[in-house]
Amino acid sequence: MGTQPDYLKAGFKKIEEDLRFLMDCFAGVLTDLGQEEMAEFLPWRGALPPQEAEPPARIGQVYSIAFQLLNMVEELAAAEMRSLRESTEGLAAEHGLWGQQLARLRESGFTPEQIAETAGHVRVEPVLTAHPTEAKRLAVLEQHRALYTLIEERENPSRTPSEVASLRERTSATLERLWRTGEILTDKPLVTDELRNVLHYLREVFPAVLPRLDERYRFAWEAAGWDPALIAGRYPRLCFGTWVGGDRDGHPLVTPEVTEETLATLRLNSLQMLRRQLATLAAKMTLSASVQPVSEPLRAVRERLIGELGERSRPILAGHGDEPWRQCVLLMRARLPVLPSANGGAREIEAGYRTALELVADLQVLEASLCEVGAHRLAELDVRPVTRIVQRFGFHLAQLDIRQNSAFHDKALSQLLTAAGFDGSQFAEWPEAERMRFLERELRSPRPFLHSGVSAGPEADQVIGAYRVLARQIERHGVGGIGALIVSMTRELSDLLAVYLLAREAGLTRQTPSGLACLLPVVPLFETVGDLERAPRILRRFIEHPVTQRSLRWQADVAARASGEKGAARLVQQVMVGYSDSNKDAGILACQWGLQKAQNALAGIGQHNGILIRCFHGRGGTISRGAGPTHRFLEALPHPSLGGDIRLTEQGETIAQKFANPDTATYNLELLAAGVTATTLRHEQTPAPGHGLEPLMERLAARSEAAYRTLLEADGFMTFFRQATPIDALEHSRIGSRPARRTGRASLADLRAIPWVFSWNQARYYLPGWFGVGSALEDLAQNAPAEFERLAAGLKAWPFLNYLFTNVETSLSSTDLGLMERYAGLVEDAAVRERIFNLIRAEWERTLSLLERLRGGPTTARRPKMLRTLALRADALRVLHGQQIGLLARWRSLRACGDEPAAAAMLPELLLSINAIASGLRTTG
Repeated sequence: MGTQPDYLKAGFKKIEEDLRFLMDCFAGVLTDLGQEEMAEFLPWRGALPPQEAEPPARIGQVYSIAFQLLNMVEELAAAEMRSLRESTEGLAAEHGLWGQQLARLRESGFTPEQIAETAGHVRVEPVLTAHPTEAKRLAVLEQHRALYTLIEERENPSRTPSEVASLRERTSATLERLWRTGEILTDKPLVTDELRNVLHYLREVFPAVLPRLDERYRFAWEAAGWDPALIAGRYPRLCFGTWVGGDRDGHPLVTPEVTEETLATLRLNSLQMLRRQLATLAAKMTLSASVQPVSEPLRAVRERLIGELGERSRPILAGHGDEPWRQCVLLMRARLPVLPSANGGAREIEAGYRTALELVADLQVLEASLCEVGAHRLAELDVRPVTRIVQRFGFHLAQLDIRQNSAFHDKALSQLLTAAGFDGSQFAEWPEAERMRFLERELRSPRPFLHSGVSAGPEADQVIGAYRVLARQIERHGVGGIGALIVSMTRELSDLLAVYLLAREAGLTRQTPSGLACLLPVVPLFETVGDLERAPRILRRFIEHPVTQRSLRWQADVAARASGEKGAARLVQQVMVGYSDSNKDAGILACQWGLQKAQNALAGIGQHNGILIRCFHGRGGTISRGAGPTHRFLEALPHPSLGGDIRLTEQGETIAQKFANPDTATYNLELLAAGVTATTLRHEQTPAPGHGLEPLMERLAARSEAAYRTLLEADGFMTFFRQATPIDALEHSRIGSRPARRTGRASLADLRAIPWVFSWNQARYYLPGWFGVGSALEDLAQNAPAEFERLAAGLKAWPFLNYLFTNVETSLSSTDLGLMERYAGLVEDAAVRERIFNLIRAEWERTLSLLERLRGGPTTARRPKMLRTLALRADALRVLHGQQIGLLARWRSLRACGDEPAAAAMLPELLLSINAIASGLRTTG
C-alpha cells in the first residue's frame, strides 16, 4: 500500500486493537454461556466454519453482532483519523468540512464578506423517515449506543488497573445483554416504536451536536484569518423534519389519530428538552449583582416573568437572591408551557410562552446584559448556544410532513363529491381537461362540500380527518411544527390542485381579498423517469396558478413573522424528487440523468417566476436509491438547483450510521452545512458551465435504460428475481410498520423500491446500482470511439459525471459473482436460470471492463481503502451467504409442500441471516 500517513496508520491500529478487545470480550461471554463452538468461530479471532459443513444454527447471530462491533470500531477509528489529520495537516485537510471548503472558496476569489452573507441565509433540513430499511430492533440499537460509549472510554490512556478491569466487565455485560436480546423483530413495529427511535436523535443527539457545529464553523473561520465579527449571528440554519406519524402513502396504520398524537409528542419532547437546556444554563448564570450591575432590560424581563408566573415564581425568588441572571433563566424555564408530572414525565399546560420567539427574545436580553458588563465569553459560550437551539427546534422539535398518494386523493375526492350529491364516481378516470375545469370552478368558491362531522367514505375520512388535525394544530400553536402536504406520484397539475380542494374541506385554507389560499405548502413528488420528464411542465403551471401564488405569499408572510425576520418575505416552492422509483423503472444511469435535467429545469422555472425552488431530495440508504458521499452529492447538483436551501431524507439504517454518536453526527451535519454553503456560493457567483458532454449523456441514458428494461421485461425475469434473491423472506420480515407493497398487488410496479434493492443487495448482485451502464458504454466505445475518449477525458471536470460513475463503481465492487451464481442456483427452472443469469453475468463483465477502460485502470489501484473494508468482511460474509442459501431452499420447500408450521418455525433463523448479512454489508435497501 506504500507509505501511509501517520493518521492512517493510527486509524488502522485502533481498528485492530479495539476489534481484538471486543472479540476477546465476546468470546469470553460465549464461553461462559456454554457456547464454546461459537467462540471458536468468531471472525478476526478464530477459524471460520468449513464451507462444506453446515454452519452452527446460531452462527447468524454471532456474525451479526461481530459485524455490528466492526462497524462501531471503524466509525470510532474514522473519527480519530479525522482528528489526527486535522491536528497534523490543518483544518483544510479533511474533505468537505468547513476548513477545506473555506480554503477552496478563498482560492476561488470569494471574500469573507461574501461567504458570511451566503452562509447566513443557508437552510439545511434533514428529514428522518421510518422507511423499512432499519433491520435492527430498537433494543439492539440501545445496546449499540452503550457499547460505543464503552469503546470510547478505552481512549483514556491514564486508566488505572481497576478501571481497566471495570471497563472490560461492563463491556462483557453489555455484550451478554446483546446476545440475550433477540436480533430480529418478532412483530412489526408500531408507528409509536418508530417515533421513539426518531425522538432519540431529535431530543438527545442533535441539540447536543449543534453547538459543536457552530464551534467548528467559528474555529475554521478564525483559522482562515478572518474577523469572527463577520459571522456573529450569521450561521447556517439547520433544522429537522420527520415523516414518522405523517407518511401515510400506502400505510394504513398512519391514521388522523396517530398524526395528532405524533404532533403532541414532538411538542412535549421539545419542551422537555428546552427545560433541560435552561436548567443547565441556569447553573452557569451564577453572576452576583454585588459584583456587576444588572441592566435595566434584564430587570424588566425579570419583573415581567414574575408577574406572569405569580405564585409559581416564589420558590425561584426565595433562592439565588443575589443572582438575578440565574433567577431570570429559572423564571424562563418556569414560563415554558410544560410542567413535570407525578410519574416522572411531563404534561403540557395552556399558560406560558405562546411561541418560541418570545423565549428567544428573553434570552437575547440575557445575552445583551452579559455583554453590557463585559462578560462576552459567557454570552457567546453559555447563552448563545441555548438561543440557537430554541431557534432551531422551536416548541415543535421537528416539522412533520404529511404524505399521501395522488390515487388515494382521487378516491377521497370522488367520495366527497358523491356524498355532496355530485356524480364523482369516475373522478379518477376523468380526462385532465375535465378535471381541471371542475377544480378551477370549485377553487373560486370558499364553501366546503359537506358539514363537519359528515362521513363521505373511508379514503375521504382519512384525508380530511388528517387535515383537520393539522387545522386544529395551527389554530393552537401555529404552523411551526408542520411541514408540507406531499403528493406522491404527481402525474398532472390536477393532482396538486385537488389537494387545495381537500384542504378547503378541512379548514386548511383562508379566504383572502383576492381568493382562496392554502395554509400549508402543497409539494409535488416526482418519482419515476416519466414523472421527472413531465415535472417542469407541471410545476410551471402550478406556481403560476392564482391559488398557489396566494398560498405562497401567505406562507412566506407567516414564516417571516414566526422567525422574526425583517424585510420582504421570500417566496419558496418546495419540490420533492425521488431517486428510488426512477431507478427501479429505468436503471441508475437514466435515473440520475433524468434527475439532473429535471432539477435544472425546475430551478430555471423558479428563477423566471421569482420563486426559490427548495428541492427535497428523497435519498435512500444505498447508491441505487440516491446515496453517496454527501459533499460529492452536493457538488454534483445542477448549477442553479441549490439556492442555499435544501431538504433531504435520512432513511432507515442510515440514521444510526450517520447520527448514532456525537462525533459522527457532527461530521455528517458539518458536511451538509459546509457543502451547501460552498456549493451555493459557486452556483450564485459563477456562471453555469456548459457541458459539451450533455448530448453524450442523453445517448448513454437511453442505451442504458433500454438494456435495463430488456432485462426486466425478459421472459422469466420475475421468476428469477423471486427465486434468486430472498425477496419472499423479506416480505415476511417485520422491519418496518409499512407494508412492502403499495396496494398488495404481486407486480414489480407495486413493489416498493426498498425491498427491490434490499433483496438484490442480500444476494450480492447490487443490480439496480450498475445494470445497463456497461451496455451504454460499450455502445459508445464501439460506435463512437472518439466520443468515448472525450467522455473519459471529461470525467473529472464534470462533478456530476464523476460522482455518477464513482457510485456505479462502488456498487459493482460490492458484488460477488461467485455468490451471485450460487443464489441463481435457487431458481428451479433451469432454462430461466441460465437465460437470465447469462444476461446478468454478461452485463456485469461488460460493465467492469468498460468502467476500468473509462477510468484508466482497475479499482484496486484507485480505491484501496474501500477494497480493504470489503476484504475485511468477505470471508465471514461468505459463510453467512452459504447458510442463507441453504435456509432459503429448505424454507421454500416446506412452503411448497404446504407445511406452513414448519416453515414458520424456520423463518426466525432465515430472518436472522438477513440481519447478519445487512450488518456485514452495512446496508439494507
